[in-house]
Amino acid sequence: MTQLAVDGVTVASYVVTPAVDAIQGVRPYLHPVRTLHGTAVTDCAPDDHVWHLGVSVAMQDVAGTNLWGGRTYVRDEGYTWRDDHGAIVHTGWLPAIEGLRHRMEWRDRDGGVLLTEERHLRAARARRGWELSVDFTLTARREIPLGSPATNGRPDGAGYGGFFWRAAPGETQVFTADAEGEDQVNGSAAPWLALTRGETPYTLVFRGLADDDRWFVRTGIYPGVCAALAFDRPLVVTPEAPVTRRLRVLVADGLLTREQIA
Repeated sequence: MTQLAVDGVTVASYVVTPAVDAIQGVRPYLHPVRTLHGTAVTDCAPDDHVWHLGVSVAMQDVAGTNLWGGRTYVRDEGYTWRDDHGAIVHTGWLPAIEGLRHRMEWRDRDGGVLLTEERHLRAARARRGWELSVDFTLTARREIPLGSPATNGRPDGAGYGGFFWRAAPGETQVFTADAEGEDQVNGSAAPWLALTRGETPYTLVFRGLADDDRWFVRTGIYPGVCAALAFDRPLVVTPEAPVTRRLRVLVADGLLTREQIA
């Protein structure tokens, strides 16, 4: 485990080689993540979804391999337990002027390499808190499709997979510049999205969608936000077309308004 700090204050722990079960989707993750005043804003392995591991990057369908964890959504069958869980494995640190930068392999259940990833994590002071930067690039040696439950036939906007933040438990609200609530925000491509919690209040502001990405949002059954890579159609990684994303998340104490965020 290694740390991210802002002005000498530890704001996040990065678990690079997690000791979790294969069905939880083995992958590096951030947890706990905290505000500058120390409020936890992530959850890890909660009872309702033990494969939700703080802040991570993962997909449920990577050329037929489940790297998200949990049951796999199968067309015309629904969620099914399958022996199809792979792992996202740290393979080495890379030089970085600031933050943490490393290389990973996205492997299938037999250890075969599907994708390689380079990821750069940084934490910096922001006007109303601090900002987490997560830059990652996925490359492939052959054509590798990325899918979600939605692309495999599940209705109701369940296009999750990509950069995912399982928020700390509590009653939360979600909004964009012109919409509010899970039903209105889920599936949108708004430039920014905010999630707030009233009890021991905090605000998270997400930015960084690209191409056909969409926000996947839950506030009812659990609080979480995903910058989804395959919300309603598969995304294909090829040797000629790697996938690069630059996500930014403002982590603030208190409840920010639309006007303050803008």
